Amino acid sequence: MVSIKDVARHAGVAISTVSKVLNNYPNVSEETKIKVNKAVDELNFVPNSVAAALSSKKAGRVALFVNLNVQTQAIDEIDMQYIQGAITKAMELNLDVITLFFSMFKDRTSEELTRYLQSQSITGIIIYGLSKEDKILHKLIDEQKFKCVVVDAPIVNENTSSIWIDNRKAQYDVAKKTVEENNCRRILYIQGKKNGYVTEERLQGMEDLVKEMGLTMLVRKGEFSELQARNITMRYGKNKDVVICASDLMAIGAMKALTEMDIFRPVCGFDGIVLMGYVGKQMNTVRQDFAGISAKAMEELHYLMDGAPGRNVTMPYTLVRMKYMDIIC
Repeated sequence: MVSIKDVARHAGVAISTVSKVLNNYPNVSEETKIKVNKAVDELNFVPNSVAAALSSKKAGRVALFVNLNVQTQAIDEIDMQYIQGAITKAMELNLDVITLFFSMFKDRTSEELTRYLQSQSITGIIIYGLSKEDKILHKLIDEQKFKCVVVDAPIVNENTSSIWIDNRKAQYDVAKKTVEENNCRRILYIQGKKNGYVTEERLQGMEDLVKEMGLTMLVRKGEFSELQARNITMRYGKNKDVVICASDLMAIGAMKALTEMDIFRPVCGFDGIVLMGYVGKQMNTVRQDFAGISAKAMEELHYLMDGAPGRNVTMPYTLVRMKYMDIIC
């Protein structure tokens, strides 16, 4: 078996230097990192902690990759539900969990991220909020060195499963309900983040509805930001019959703008977050069970770690009108 001494000898550095590179210590030159990583690859070296985890009867350690929403000063309820659901299910499955945030590795290469995860004995990963721009994570998934479950992205391979609701149909359903209840023809649609998978799916749902019912639609990017949705509504909302938003947070911003302008337009959101119940206005929305989705993602990861192939898993959703009495405990 290849040891850390062999790697150090092959790279021409000290054993302590190899350890620093593998554990992503600061103050190590790029030249040294390249030499050590090249030696690791050429010798096919596996750190002891990883080898122990792989040979153990335990299922291994799991990393949660969370893309925190920094577009609001409010607590990110969705991510908190994701973390809670995953950790609760992991405890049932006797899995150890660590939580990582996208911002922690934005400047790392996929090789550095892989080394870090291996040094932490990670064998499975759940990724929340992946976009097309997250190249390092896409490469990590493509290399298939870890079992992965991707929440809200349609990526499936032998070692990767996808889990999400049918966002296209859900957006169509909640928008149609709102349009028909209010006899609307002109839609202002505030979509989510650029290059987001759910953004594309939800926009397609709106396009299906517009085509089916012969409606007109103005689309603007809200980036899942309450402030941006407010500003968009202030500019365009007066000349439209309805404001349909790809998230509840944006729907709250849109409703506040309409209130400030002292005009009524129906608004609908998407997600079913608790904050909607405190707005004072009832709005149609799509309720997702984020904790339940995350628990299912952990189950799916356990399924993959037991040797099963990746697959697509679709979860249920419901259409609701959020009320204060529905959310208080």
